[in-house]
Amino acid sequence: MNKLMKGIFFGGLAAAVVSGATLAGAAQGTTNTGGAANAKSKNLIVLIGDGMGPAQISAARYFQQYTKGISHLNIDPYYVGQATTYADRGEDGGKIVSGIVTDSASAGTAFATGHKTYNAGISVSNEDVSRPFASIIEAAESTGKATGLVTTARITHATPAVYASHVRNRDNESAIASQYLESGVDVLMGGGKQFFVTKEEKGKRTDKSLIPDFKAKGYTVVENASALNALTSKNTKVLGLFGSSHVAYVPDRTAETPSLAAMTSKALNILSTDKDGFVMMIEGGRIDHAGHANDLPTLVQEALDFDAAFKTAIDFAKKNGNTSVVVTADHETGGLSLSRDNIYEINIDLWNKQKHSSESLAAALEAAQTPEEIRSIVTTNTWITDLTDEEVTQIMNGDGSSYKREGAYNAVISKRLLVGWSGHGHSAVDVGVWAYGPIADKVKGQVDNTQIATAGAGILGLDLNKRSAELQSKYLYPKFKISRDNEVLYPAEALAKALGGTYKGDASAARLALKNNTIDVSLTDKTAKLNGKAAAYTVDVDNGVLYLPLTAFNQLTGTTLKWDALSERLVLR
Repeated sequence: MNKLMKGIFFGGLAAAVVSGATLAGAAQGTTNTGGAANAKSKNLIVLIGDGMGPAQISAARYFQQYTKGISHLNIDPYYVGQATTYADRGEDGGKIVSGIVTDSASAGTAFATGHKTYNAGISVSNEDVSRPFASIIEAAESTGKATGLVTTARITHATPAVYASHVRNRDNESAIASQYLESGVDVLMGGGKQFFVTKEEKGKRTDKSLIPDFKAKGYTVVENASALNALTSKNTKVLGLFGSSHVAYVPDRTAETPSLAAMTSKALNILSTDKDGFVMMIEGGRIDHAGHANDLPTLVQEALDFDAAFKTAIDFAKKNGNTSVVVTADHETGGLSLSRDNIYEINIDLWNKQKHSSESLAAALEAAQTPEEIRSIVTTNTWITDLTDEEVTQIMNGDGSSYKREGAYNAVISKRLLVGWSGHGHSAVDVGVWAYGPIADKVKGQVDNTQIATAGAGILGLDLNKRSAELQSKYLYPKFKISRDNEVLYPAEALAKALGGTYKGDASAARLALKNNTIDVSLTDKTAKLNGKAAAYTVDVDNGVLYLPLTAFNQLTGTTLKWDALSERLVLR
């Protein structure tokens, strides 16, 4: 194909790929702004308290008031409203779910890109052949702004991932790490080193270590608080990896584990030197994890750690004078209630009597063989010296969930604290929104979580649709299956249409057409013809859906589409 024809084809292909998503974006209110001339803020700081529902906020406030006599959290004066958190309909274990209860991936996609998607989707559309949606970070990158992602979770976890990567499934964290290398994001700080290094280096990658590649691109790599503190504004690109998995919980940290406020402060110091401004996201990721485990004392410490990071951000914004700040949560976790058993009291005087997180005890609890060992573990970590036989038995039996004895331990602790939980998962309650600067007027009252993204883009003068179109001209993210011969197969109807072609078929035959090329397939005898001549394609029919290999689509389009196996995406050009 000559250069002219190649340009015409890919222009048409990009238009076909983008059209559906553009309409969806318009329907959801994703704005095409007038650019930097209309910007109302130069900088934007987004803070996400993962799993931080209304009860989590109240618990942190009550605890601070009880222990320090301070009646308000740092975020309290900036409360402007609340946001819905629901996702799109999707699949969970083969069953269709409503999406009313979101996960962090779909909620994050909403407030990063302005689009809804299914649970587990990372900034891609809810289709059999998904299209990437650009985040506000990616839109900012394309205009020359500095960008940063800071979290106490793994940096490859869902919430940071939605801002700078695109995968069909959030569990593909090695791909997320690789996409960060190409993302242009200047500051990346959190845990998750295991997804940047190989199994030989005690990591999880099966290909290669990414650390040398990040260094080659100018990133300074730091792994402890001392190295973080030594950074200056001259270190314009930083990869901070403060743990193999998540950053340690507050009660389990050593002096070499940085707080979220410390990471935030250093990131602001670096990003604020960019003359074009910056956009950054700061996540209190482990509020969610403590909620999942039903570990209230640790959850409160994580919420206060997040509140301290907010103070760092708001102090910067006020001094800077050209920065908007918005705070919200992706969802509530655990179904926390600040009372239980019809008792009009909470034993808040006991909330600071646990020394370490339940996570730090989990292995010891599982290994315990006798009631005496259980009692010793509990007594060593808490105020409890009168653990009953029933409580010991409860812990040894586990709670029937994946948290096993840790979950049962937290059930015992929670009952004594007089707090309750509905379970170990998320709930569908609305979450709070706090804001400062020009963005505050855009997110007041009852809003949907997608409005966090569109409001941010509006006050910065960024065009999310334009950046999405650029990404959609490069990549598609199809569902796929692997044949017995280890060949990747794609849903024929969905992919043909996504590539700008047509599909007509019934239970016995199908025809794919694009420009002058046709593929005819017999679904009964599993044979295929390209432009009337026999074609040696693998033909697979699964639950009535026809699947074909990439060779078929390359010949249909007359181009060479490439399969990126790590990111599980088709590269269009």
